[in-house]
Amino acid sequence: MADTPHPPSILDHALRVRIAVPLLVALALLPTLFNLVGEGFYISVASRVLIFALAATSLNLILGFGGMVSFGHAAFVGVGAYTVGILMQSGVVSAWVAWPAAFVMGGVFALVIGLISLRTQGVYFIMITLAFAQMLFYLMVSLKSYGGEDGLSLASRSHLGGWVDLADDAQFYYVVLALVAVLFYGVARLLNARFGHALQGIRENETRMAALGFAVYRTKLVAFTLAGAIAGLAGALLANQASFVSPALLQWSQSGMLMIMVILGGVGYLWGGLVGAAAFLLMEEVLVAYTIHWQFGLGAVLLAVVLLAPNGLLSLLGKFRRKPA
Repeated sequence: MADTPHPPSILDHALRVRIAVPLLVALALLPTLFNLVGEGFYISVASRVLIFALAATSLNLILGFGGMVSFGHAAFVGVGAYTVGILMQSGVVSAWVAWPAAFVMGGVFALVIGLISLRTQGVYFIMITLAFAQMLFYLMVSLKSYGGEDGLSLASRSHLGGWVDLADDAQFYYVVLALVAVLFYGVARLLNARFGHALQGIRENETRMAALGFAVYRTKLVAFTLAGAIAGLAGALLANQASFVSPALLQWSQSGMLMIMVILGGVGYLWGGLVGAAAFLLMEEVLVAYTIHWQFGLGAVLLAVVLLAPNGLLSLLGKFRRKPA
């Protein structure tokens, strides 16, 4: 993608090739570097960061660019994870079947929930999305055939076929990296297209956009469904990464964590979800090594970020840019 599409618009969010390509190359080199220093364990950590970056980016699509404060987004992650788990328990181990199924199921659940919840606004929308997520949480807790509250262990990771062995952490990482890169590029293209501009306009003023002839409800529903589908795929990857699925994935606290990641990175910034997920999970990884009360330290760091950069870490970049004469 060109750095500055023409004609330029304040609603455009350029991917910036000079940032994206070096970052992609650096991420591709990570497994080799970790193996060289004898810290292969961190390949799995890096996979987890990328998966949560994908889930946070999907939430940022509706929260940051659509103004939809969903407090039940983790439900779609959980739906995708359980899709893989249930299919595997039924003997379906192919990633070519399970992962698209998780994508579709996440989208279907988001469509159904969106059809109802998007008819409300503000705190009512927050509460309805939270209520649906908790309903799904208690549903999975009650299904003893799928592990109930103890969760469901996966016998193995999904099979991709060919020369790719997902049981190998490095190969699994590269597959996750490829999927995250493709979907992130797709989200960037979507936001810079007419649909993305309309979505951002709706975030600013729904009434005015409706008066201009835009289908406000339909636009929000499409974005909500797409975000749910991407979160479902993130759930499928998360289930494979951990080889375990539990109702905790659907709980409100997971939705809160995704929201913190987006706020930490920068709500409404293209890279906000990715930066927020990386910052959150890496801080957690570092603090856990020093204290069992890591949540206290993490909370203090988050408080400092909110006070110093209320619009997220990426907003700090604007403060260092020289103002035009």
